[in-house]
Parts: sequence; C-alpha cells; structure tokens
Amino acid sequence: MPKHKPSKRRKARMLAFQVLYGITYQSIQTREDLLSAYRSYPTSEEKPCPHDLENTDGFAWELVEGVWSSTAKLDELITQYSTRWKIERIGHIELTILRLAFYELFFRHDTPAKVVINEAIELDTHFGEEAGKRFINGILDTAYKDITRTDGIGEE
Repeated sequence: MPKHKPSKRRKARMLAFQVLYGITYQSIQTREDLLSAYRSYPTSEEKPCPHDLENTDGFAWELVEGVWSSTAKLDELITQYSTRWKIERIGHIELTILRLAFYELFFRHDTPAKVVINEAIELDTHFGEEAGKRFINGILDTAYKDITRTDGIGEE
C-alpha cells in the first residue's frame, strides 16, 4: 500500500530539523552564517524534503531562523518542562525536535498544539529512536497542558 505524500509543512519541518541538527555541530554566529548553512544544505533524490534553498520566505526558513534566534529562550522552556533531564543530557536529535516544537508552541500560534506535538513525534519517528518518542511526547504534553490552562494557546 503506498504511503501518502507528506504535506508541504511536514516537508518544511523535516528540512528545518535537518538544517538545525546540522548546525548543532557548527559555529553559527550570524544570520548570514545561518543563511549560508541553510543554502548549502545538500539536496538529492534520497533526501526526504527537496526544497528551493533560494526561497527564504518559506516556512522552513522561518522555523530555522526562529529556532536559531530563540535558542536560549527555547532551552529555558525545555528545561522548565523536562524536570528530570538537564539540557546537556538530551540527545541532539530529541533536543532539535523539542526546540522546533517549542518554537511553534510558544512563538508561532498558527498551528494547533496537538498538530505540533504530532509533527514532533513524526520527526522522531523519521530521524530518532523509539525511546525518543515517549520522551518528546511527555515533555510536549506537559507543556501543552500548562499553556492551555494558562492562556489558551493550542485550544481547538
């Protein structure tokens, strides 16, 4: 049975994840460095998300730039909701997925929280290990419950 084609937003999230994961091993100090890393991301038929790297008006670039520029605040939020884990102990894959999801939950309010959580789980299914799904889901579920209780973000 053929799998359905991923949505444009899912492809954008996959691209954003791959770029953000890649730059965790680089020293990106300026927006120009970030743009260069984004534009130099390799594309091939084997990659899951072909993209137009010249288009910086798209959702993938918004996620990359937003997560990169908000990393300190995102890490504070992740630390707040991952009470048993220090940020340094979280694997790079899971941390990158959490940063993306927290960015969408707290800084972009155009996607319902339940969709953000599902997309994070899908990213982990594609790039992470089985144990990561429960970890990511637990942290995001706690944040979701808190934010819907306090200000209505993500309510349907």
